[in-house]
Amino acid sequence: MYWPGHVGAALLLYAPVGTALNARAGTVLAAAGTGTAVLFSTLPDIDKQLPVEHRGPTHTLWFAAGVAVAAGLIGLLGGVAFGAPTALGVVAGTAAFISLCSHLLADSITPMGIAPLVPLVAWHHSFELTRAANVTANLVLLTLGLFTTAGVHAVVLL
Repeated sequence: MYWPGHVGAALLLYAPVGTALNARAGTVLAAAGTGTAVLFSTLPDIDKQLPVEHRGPTHTLWFAAGVAVAAGLIGLLGGVAFGAPTALGVVAGTAAFISLCSHLLADSITPMGIAPLVPLVAWHHSFELTRAANVTANLVLLTLGLFTTAGVHAVVLL
């Protein structure tokens, strides 16, 4: 998928967590998590700028977990300034992990697919539903993500 599809997928998968945060912890943490999810949604495609195979190491669960831990630590350190290090660390790490996993899921619907467990397991997966360059599929994902996020937050705020 391209960036609109990845942003939409991240919003779609993160919406339930953001909604729960909004209902229990307030809009600031919910917004921080949603922003983090959007920020990390296209990170695995950094491999296009690196001397590694596209949809290789950056498209694995190991990459998602490692980046999520780093995001959580950065959130923890940043949260010290706001008096909520644990909360911000957990939100940042969780949002990053969900976002990166949403990237893997979005890429798994394309014919190229992904191998999310390499190098431990060579399993390659593809649903072969649509090509990554399909403008309609990317815009549908983006629209679903935006409307789901807006809708579930609106319900909490009512």
